[in-house]
Amino acid sequence: MTEYFQEGKLAPWACHPEQSRGRRVPEEQPVGRTEFQRDRDRVIHCNAFRRLEYKTQVFVNHEGDRYRTRLTHTLEVSQIARGICRMLGLNVDLAEAISLAHDLGHTPFGHSGQATMNDLMSEFGGFEHNRQSLRIVDWLEDRYMAFRGLNLTFETREGIAKHRTTYDAPESADVYTFCATNGPSLEAQVANLADEIAYNNHDIDDAINAGIITLDDICQEPLFARQHERVVALWPNAPLRKQLYETNRRLINYLITDLVQHSLEKLRSAEIRAAEQVREMPEDLIGFSPETRRESVQLKRFLFKRVYRYWRVERMGAKADKMLREMFAAFVEKPALLPPQYQEMMPGDTPRERARVVADYLSGMTDRYAIVEYKKLFDPEERV
Repeated sequence: MTEYFQEGKLAPWACHPEQSRGRRVPEEQPVGRTEFQRDRDRVIHCNAFRRLEYKTQVFVNHEGDRYRTRLTHTLEVSQIARGICRMLGLNVDLAEAISLAHDLGHTPFGHSGQATMNDLMSEFGGFEHNRQSLRIVDWLEDRYMAFRGLNLTFETREGIAKHRTTYDAPESADVYTFCATNGPSLEAQVANLADEIAYNNHDIDDAINAGIITLDDICQEPLFARQHERVVALWPNAPLRKQLYETNRRLINYLITDLVQHSLEKLRSAEIRAAEQVREMPEDLIGFSPETRRESVQLKRFLFKRVYRYWRVERMGAKADKMLREMFAAFVEKPALLPPQYQEMMPGDTPRERARVVADYLSGMTDRYAIVEYKKLFDPEERV
């Protein structure tokens, strides 16, 4: 497991920056950093990345300062992805760039917001936050003189897209055409699973701190219970808050170790000798062992039932749904209500063109901005 980590070299199956498929607009090679490091830096400095600080993960930002936001979640995903890539000899910088950008397109109010946006956009091409993230880096971030968007490398954009589907975003057609017939890079696969490891563990932590579940509740799940039993055996008198932290820490380490060991076995069994071979495989090569995958799915079901459907979470979701639906209807009916820069972005006046720009505006909002904007639109006493 440690041969690449110890030597600090890229494995044959890694994406090498000098073999990148390039950028849509050619640029001079960066000095002192690789192409993927340049991608990472552009993501960190973009407006959409900063807005993640005030976007909901599960609990709305103003409900408490300890809960994860989209930004802290993103940083946790990046850290986990970097660790996995080091052990597998993969390109750490590419995985980091993908991880930092993977939630740029997420709506305000977490998954409730995305569900509402997808329903509102069902007649106009749909809405999905991974694909919206790609739309942001390809088009909506407009800050450079020589090109529109961030002009990221193909490999980073491909990793952001994740899904092999078509989408109403012609400026990104090259990525989706490629993804329709080719598998993702190993770095993209790692970022995807690092996302899963991060949110499973921090949602447990946040839910216990919020009083939604107890430590005894989550110990019903074998994946968590085994690690907790080891912690209690070593420190039988430890306070519950330390038991929780130590168990989560060990669970993350267990999941990473399982993923790396199982993935290495699959890579060697498939006799992968180059990154392009990875794209020809019928299934992903990065993954958990069958038993860990089964227990991870079981844990996600527990979180869905006991946390994501908890009455307080549902109540905030209902508020979010009402606000987004009413603002969407108002803006689509009368685009003159939109800020001038969004009115200028509208290519035409068809319902589809209006809806896509309105979706860009609403999905880019932070939670608190959406609440304020809703009041400005519908509260007669609120200043506009």
